[in-house]
Amino acid sequence: MELSVNKNQNTAGGKADSTDSALAENRTSAAPSIRKRIILLGATGSIGRQTLDVIRQSPHLQLVGASVHSNVASLAQLIEEFDLTLVCITDETAARGFSREGVRVLVGAPGMEELARQDCDIVLTSVVGLAGLKATVAAIETGHDIALANKETLVGAGSLVMDLARRHGVRIYPVDSEHSAIFQSLQGYQTSDINRIILTASGGPFRGKSRQDLEAVTVEDALKHPNWSMGRKITVDSATLMNKGLEVIEARWLFDVAPEQIIVHVHPESILHSGVEFKDHSVIAQLGNPDMRLPIQYALNYPERREAVTPPLDLFAVGRLTFEKPDRQTFRCLELAYRALKLDGYYPLIVNTADEVAVELFLTGDIGFLEIAELIEFAMERFGRSGELTLDGVVELDAMLRRDLAQMYRNR
Repeated sequence: MELSVNKNQNTAGGKADSTDSALAENRTSAAPSIRKRIILLGATGSIGRQTLDVIRQSPHLQLVGASVHSNVASLAQLIEEFDLTLVCITDETAARGFSREGVRVLVGAPGMEELARQDCDIVLTSVVGLAGLKATVAAIETGHDIALANKETLVGAGSLVMDLARRHGVRIYPVDSEHSAIFQSLQGYQTSDINRIILTASGGPFRGKSRQDLEAVTVEDALKHPNWSMGRKITVDSATLMNKGLEVIEARWLFDVAPEQIIVHVHPESILHSGVEFKDHSVIAQLGNPDMRLPIQYALNYPERREAVTPPLDLFAVGRLTFEKPDRQTFRCLELAYRALKLDGYYPLIVNTADEVAVELFLTGDIGFLEIAELIEFAMERFGRSGELTLDGVVELDAMLRRDLAQMYRNR
């Protein structure tokens, strides 16, 4: 089974029809002696660094290109370590004066798009936010398979991206631990076999707190995730449950299911990463240690399973697995994400971009924790519109919100 193919194929459950276009049969992998060439967009972020760790432990994986935003010191080390001859620096100021003999240095967002079009076997995109959208589109149009760690691409432009992938026969492999778990649980099955998707959430550092408890939350409090080591933005999103809301939207597009079929379960141990309830009410789920290297490895090697790069799961040490309903009244970001998904059109994009603006304002101390949801709802009410997406429309609305939303919210 693979995501986003444009052919009907036989699967373990029978012949796929048009509703199953996101799911197809397993393919035979390349011979182990053949190296898989990888272009990594966002090499110095949390996912990027863990991807590099997977590549280091996998002799059959070869890094052939990488992008960074402004961390040119780390890029210089990557050029040396992986013998790179093609790189990109998206921050034009940071790129000034950077050169290495025998290395072609691309610059800016257009440079990242050009990098994504270069010859490779798979592009792993882990650039934060919608900055990765055009590069992902460029890779798809070139015919490259995608390992997707940039959830905002599907949240902001899901119908566009999935339709484009189908038309170009491109496979999209999810890297998020939750979507990877769903993807793994669906092996051998079809979309029509799904009853519900079980999407798990750790609950973040404020699980069980009331709105009154959250009024005095500090940035330091929000960045203390109990299980995962992640970047600042995604860690705050986990604290508000917006991260889970964005994953609900992403799952809708990846697995072609209705919003009401995606059920969030708070699972504080972060061991059962997500699963699928099938139409016969059987549930298949994927378990593992909370370590992003496992879903990264699976996406880069699919359909093979390679020798582990992570420690084994010790269920005796875990002891128990618990599950709770999310509090969508206290953690309103999750509720807003569901609302945006049902309204469709540009609403999911607005939620995504408004959240990026709000989280940045929270991290700089300009708004309180509970105001993150308030700003997002303000943006939905002020700019929300349904209708068919266009790539230009997505890019223009995203840019306008980034430029003007914070000031509009202050002046409301």
